[in-house]
Amino acid sequence: MRWLRDVPIDDPVDRRNAPVIQVIALLLAALPPLMWLLRAVVPGVPWRPGEVVSMLVGLSVSALAALSFRLVRGGHFVAASRLLLLGFAVSALLAHAATGFAAQRFEQPLLGVWMAIAALTLGRGALWLMYAGLLVAFGAGIAVDIGVHGEMAARLTDLAVSAAIFLMLSIVLDRSSTALRDSLREAMARGQALQAANARLQAEMAERERVHAQLVQAQKTEAMGRLASGVAHDFGNLVGIIRGHAHRGLGADDETRMRDALAGVESAATRAAVLTRRLLAFSRADEETREWFGPANAIAGLEPLLRQLLSPAVTIRISLAAPLPDIHFDRIRFELMVLNIAANADHAMPAGGTFSVSARQDAQGCLLLAFGDEGAGMEAAVLARIFEPFFTTRPRGQGTGLGLSVVKELVEAGGGSVHAESEPGRGSVFFLRIPGRVPAGRHVVAA
Repeated sequence: MRWLRDVPIDDPVDRRNAPVIQVIALLLAALPPLMWLLRAVVPGVPWRPGEVVSMLVGLSVSALAALSFRLVRGGHFVAASRLLLLGFAVSALLAHAATGFAAQRFEQPLLGVWMAIAALTLGRGALWLMYAGLLVAFGAGIAVDIGVHGEMAARLTDLAVSAAIFLMLSIVLDRSSTALRDSLREAMARGQALQAANARLQAEMAERERVHAQLVQAQKTEAMGRLASGVAHDFGNLVGIIRGHAHRGLGADDETRMRDALAGVESAATRAAVLTRRLLAFSRADEETREWFGPANAIAGLEPLLRQLLSPAVTIRISLAAPLPDIHFDRIRFELMVLNIAANADHAMPAGGTFSVSARQDAQGCLLLAFGDEGAGMEAAVLARIFEPFFTTRPRGQGTGLGLSVVKELVEAGGGSVHAESEPGRGSVFFLRIPGRVPAGRHVVAA
C-alpha cells in the first residue's frame, strides 16, 4: 500500500483514490489475457461465433488498463482514469452491439461498479457521461435483439426499466460522491490549517525562547553593572595590599621577612584572581548548559560577588543544612537567580539590614532555598504582581522589572516553583523549590 500511495499526485483526493485505480488497472491488465490464454489452450472446445471479437475487445481493454496504470505511476491520475473509463465504455458498447442486450443482462450489475469508480475518481461530470454511454450501449443491444427476435415493445420496456434503474443509481452516486469529495477536501483543508497553526506555534515558541534568552542576558548585564563599582573598590584595596607587601619586601633585610612579604602578595593576588574568574564566568553569554552540581559549593562561591553587590551596611548570613541534593541546572543561571534576588533585597534595605540565604532538602529530595531581607516589606497588591515582567515599584530609570520574572522563568523551566511571603514592616522571604537528586550512597533526610 505504501508503494501504491507513493505517486507524484498533488490533489489530495486523487492521491487517496490512486491505490484503488492502480489495483483495478492491474487486474484488468493481467486477468483477461490469462483467461483467453487458458481458453486457447483447452483442447476440443470450438470457438463460438463472436468469441474472437470478444477476445480482441478484452485484450484491447487490458492494453488500455496497462497504459492507465503507467499514467498513474507517472502522476497523471485524471488522464489515467479517463482512459480506463473510456476503454470500459467502448468495450461495453461493442459487447452489446455484438451479442445484444439480453446476452449482457448478467453483466449489467458490474456496470454500477464502473459508474461508482467514475463518480469517486473524476466527479459528477464523468458519472453522467458514463450513464449516457451506457444508454447508448443499451440502445445498441436492444436494436440487435429487435433485429433478431422482434418483440419491439418488450425490448423497449427492458430498455426503459434498465435506464430508470441506472438513473436512480446515478443520482445516488452523484450526491454521495459529491458529499464525500467535499468532506475529504474540508478535512484536508483543516489538516493544512492545523499544520500552519503548528508551524506558527513553533515559531512563537522559538521567538519566546529567544526573547527569554535576551532577558536573561540583560539581567546579567544589569547585575554586572551593579557589581562593577564594588569590584573596582575591592581591586583598589587589593592593589594597595599588594603594593604594601611589595614595599615591605623591598625594604626587607633578611630572607624571612622577604618570604612573608611575598606570601602576602600571593594571598592578595589569589583573592583578586578568584574574584576575576567568578566575574568572567558569570558574564559569559553562552547558551544554557544544564549539569548536575552541588548547590552548597555554588552558593558559597557566590559570597564574594554578593559582598560586592550588596551595600556595606547589609550583612550576609548563609545557612546551608547538610546534606543537600544535587540539582540539574545551568550553573551560571542559578547564580543569576541568586544575584537577582539579592539585588532586590539590597534595594529593599537602603539603611542596611541582613540578607539571609538558607538551603535544605525536603522529604522528596528537592532543594529548598529561602532568601530573606529585613526591608520594608510589601502589601498584598504588590506581592501578587512581583513576578510579572516589567512590574516594578522603583522610580522610572532605576529598574527594569525583569529580575524576579527571570527568576520565576528559570526556576519553572527547571521543573521547580517559586513564591514569596511578605508583610509591610516585616521584610520579605523568597522560597524556591528545585527538583534534586540524592547522590549515590546518601539517604534523603528532611531538614
